[in-house]
Amino acid sequence: MRSKTRLVQLQKATTRRVARVEEPNLRLLSAVASTYELANSALTSGEPITALIERQSTGDLVDYESVYAGASPWKLLVPLDHPEPARCLVSGTGLTHLGSAASRHAMHDKSDATLTDSMRMFRAGLEGGRPPKGSCGTAPEWFYKGAGDVLRACGEPLVVPGFAEDGGEEGEVAGLYVIDQQGRPHRVGMAAGNEFSDHRFEKKNYLNLAGSKLRNCSIGPELVIDPDFDVVSGRVTIRRDGRLIWDREITTGEREMCHSLANIEHHHFKFDGHRRAGDIHVHFYGAHSLSFSDQIELHDGDVMTIQFAGFGRALRNSLETADPVREPVAVHALA
Repeated sequence: MRSKTRLVQLQKATTRRVARVEEPNLRLLSAVASTYELANSALTSGEPITALIERQSTGDLVDYESVYAGASPWKLLVPLDHPEPARCLVSGTGLTHLGSAASRHAMHDKSDATLTDSMRMFRAGLEGGRPPKGSCGTAPEWFYKGAGDVLRACGEPLVVPGFAEDGGEEGEVAGLYVIDQQGRPHRVGMAAGNEFSDHRFEKKNYLNLAGSKLRNCSIGPELVIDPDFDVVSGRVTIRRDGRLIWDREITTGEREMCHSLANIEHHHFKFDGHRRAGDIHVHFYGAHSLSFSDQIELHDGDVMTIQFAGFGRALRNSLETADPVREPVAVHALA
């Protein structure tokens, strides 16, 4: 596997920096305080972002392990964010992975008349999700997760809202994008992600999908510039009080998906509102397997760990449950 450039964002008090991963250290970059600034510098100058990273690498090193363990004044941030969180759109694509077909056996033993809508969409992806170059294929399932303030960094808890029925991990890869001043999308790179959803609520009725996705989620800790995304092996674990309660080898990448990356990106960015100059996008590409499918119910303090080969250190987040919502949100009229 080719060696790839990997970046993290760090903060110490009010100081923010971007650093290149050079295990066991992080090499700080000069001239920019964020990956967003770095990406825009590449767009403005026309210089490849990898060349900018090389030129702006300093001699200042930070011990990565102490940062990753939470024992350093430097704290990990998400690897790409926007100074105005409302200008970051977090979304995802579902029913994309061939591996998910194993848990959707109805596709093979029921007629078209009795297939669920989800299975019809999955089959449509199998039939038309990988169009010839230059052609538009079948649109995948698409969902919205929120603006940039739903993103959490490695080490931060993912919170189950007080009104939710549960919270469960979804280990997948996310694409990180910036829109240039001419309204053209550019992929800065990819990162490991935990898309985190309310699966119990969704299971009651597939029309609950939209609401089940409006949750916080995590990406990182590293952004990988131009990663290998043909076949990517990974592993997801759930630990409770230090004890392993669920462990699954997973696979993602284009050869494991019924939709090509180009088709996913076309159907996301075909909307004018998704190509606003200066915005950023975090788009999850879909999950292979979920602990929820094995009847695992996550509890407070459970630690979800997601790691993909070639994507650097594992993404790790604990689960936290908010206090129950006991009263409805009141809306006050201005009349």
